[in-house]
Amino acid sequence: MLHLIWTCIIGLIAGAVAKLLLPGKDPGGWIVTMVLGIAGSFLGTWLGRMVGHYQEGQAAGFLMSVVGAVILLGAYHLFKRFAS
Repeated sequence: MLHLIWTCIIGLIAGAVAKLLLPGKDPGGWIVTMVLGIAGSFLGTWLGRMVGHYQEGQAAGFLMSVVGAVILLGAYHLFKRFAS
């Protein structure tokens, strides 16, 4: 249970840092920010494994979580720009 709480806290921080690094009107409040950070961690882990930085069973660190969240937020802004 504590692991889940820790994941949510780190996800919230990583999502908030990504929103600070990428300016613009962002969706949602703190829950969306947390989900952005957690999804960024999954993306960062996947990208790290693709380039050989992480081995099977290893998870992304904080910086790769932020990088993944920035990529997801940038994709959202790009999609929003083309959709409107």
